[in-house]
Amino acid sequence: MLSKQIAKHFRDVHFGGNWTSVNLKDTLADITWEQSVTKVHNFNTIAVLVFHVNYYVAAVLKVLQGELLNASDKYSFDLSPITSADDWNQLVAKTLSEAELFAAEIEKLEDSMLFDDFADPKYGNYYRNIVGIIEHTHYHLGQISLLKKYLNEHNTEII
Repeated sequence: MLSKQIAKHFRDVHFGGNWTSVNLKDTLADITWEQSVTKVHNFNTIAVLVFHVNYYVAAVLKVLQGELLNASDKYSFDLSPITSADDWNQLVAKTLSEAELFAAEIEKLEDSMLFDDFADPKYGNYYRNIVGIIEHTHYHLGQISLLKKYLNEHNTEII
């Protein structure tokens, strides 16, 4: 039952229905590829933030699917260049698709497994890692929302 609630919480931040009424899918829906790569001062671009959020989802998804953890923080911002609407749409689609797969894997977990070591005891348990990803997504969703608002209000390229 707890696993299903955590999966719902994860879906909510990606697809809607959460307490904040803000979600990744709706926030990204009307961002152009040009906006996604526009640099605002020294902040990460929207595209980089989307990649970064999904980097951890994709890595933990593989663990939930029975694979070994294969990720490193140093690669979590290494987005390949976005040079077209197709590139941007593919990144968004991958992010949302892997989010749904991730939620489905969470639902499969027995509640007792949530408190087992995740991949390596140094990373804590499954609960800590999954809830941490939800918190991480909310954190960066806030940044994405602010960047979007700024870009829409200024309607110019910022350097």
